[in-house]
Amino acid sequence: MKQVPIIDLHTAAKMVKDGDTLLQGGFGMTGNPVHLMHALAEIGTKNLTFIGNNTGEAGLGGGRLLRNGQLKKMIGSFFTSNPDAVKAAQTGQVEYELLPQGTLAEAIRAGGAGIGGFYTPTSAGTLIAEGRETKIIDGEEQVFIKGIRGNVAFIRAWRADTAGNLQYRMTENNFNKAMATAADLVIAEVEEIVPVGEIAPEFVHTQGCFVDYLVEAKITLEDLGSSASVSTSKKVDESRMNMAKRALAELKKGDVVNLGIGIPTLVADLITDEHGIILHTENGMLGVGPVPTDGGGAMDYPVNAGKIPVTALNGSSYFDSADSFAMIRGGHVDTAIMGGLEVDEFANLANWAVPGKPLLGVGGAMDLAKGAKRLIITMTHSNPDGSSKMVPQCVLPLTASDVVDLVITDLAVFSFIDGKLTLIEIMPGSSLEEVRAKTSAHFIEKLN
Repeated sequence: MKQVPIIDLHTAAKMVKDGDTLLQGGFGMTGNPVHLMHALAEIGTKNLTFIGNNTGEAGLGGGRLLRNGQLKKMIGSFFTSNPDAVKAAQTGQVEYELLPQGTLAEAIRAGGAGIGGFYTPTSAGTLIAEGRETKIIDGEEQVFIKGIRGNVAFIRAWRADTAGNLQYRMTENNFNKAMATAADLVIAEVEEIVPVGEIAPEFVHTQGCFVDYLVEAKITLEDLGSSASVSTSKKVDESRMNMAKRALAELKKGDVVNLGIGIPTLVADLITDEHGIILHTENGMLGVGPVPTDGGGAMDYPVNAGKIPVTALNGSSYFDSADSFAMIRGGHVDTAIMGGLEVDEFANLANWAVPGKPLLGVGGAMDLAKGAKRLIITMTHSNPDGSSKMVPQCVLPLTASDVVDLVITDLAVFSFIDGKLTLIEIMPGSSLEEVRAKTSAHFIEKLN
């Protein structure tokens, strides 16, 4: 049986050379090879192209390399959660490239599988697709994405045996599994190394043939950043909760549902076992339960796409990010509930970028907007300046075209009936006159 060398953090970090492309597993700080990243920060290797879902948090993980000026370019899905990354990108200090989260995961999986690239409907017609080759396949515009490989991959697993077989814990799989296949040199940071045979074959998630070196390093609460614990105190105003309740009324028993961040996350707090709804989170979990009541964090619980610790319901399962987005793009998610910045008369959605604002991430929104069987948008009806978010035509950067099925605002509920924006319900505390006055989009009325 193969024996994978076990090395120390410093030796591992020295294997990354100036100018290398570095793949880093993790979703936020969960499943993040934080000790390897910090060892690399101490060495000071420069001009790195960093590829990962996000650059950790400020001063943690990839965030430490960023502060040190070691990164030449960032390629990822969601940098917004790290203010240092936003500032570095907007000032031109670091080059950056944004990819939808599912596209990023699939590009890494393709690179690891020896596939040159693929076409996807995700991001078609958006800023993300500018400059990329497109093709009409089965009547739908699709964007070509090149497979991604790196010189070195730093990944994190919970257990390894001495042959390099890896086992991931809960939602710590995320990008790690695909990245283990997609680099010339793969170094796995693990919590525990055990003799061959102690990981049962059915629990091996990454096979030892992909792994070149092992490093043992223990995770602490400090390493988990904002996912270290969760507050159980949450104050929600009545109008936001009304939107969440109205969205819940659209869901049916047995539905597989993905909830975006913001108002949609409130729906999770309302779901009970009797609803029979299966929550999906794009970082790799099906069967998401409520947040822990004991205040525990990612040391003991999985996390959702908002990097918030959650519980696992009976029958839940874990998987990697590439499989998660295959579920989405393959039409296995019945409903996605997301926030919005604008929705227009043509069922177009804008919800990921505002020019000049410190937003630097698309996350999974584009994949979900295209892939979910039904898309519900929950958002406040108006912007802080009083302007309408229900507009004749989106002026903000598009997330996807002709995808919205239902819009729930604090004032009203709109559906698209026979392709036309239609007011179907007035929300509590509002009136038809207020909706008319505060909606710039043209709509027809079919109130019950």
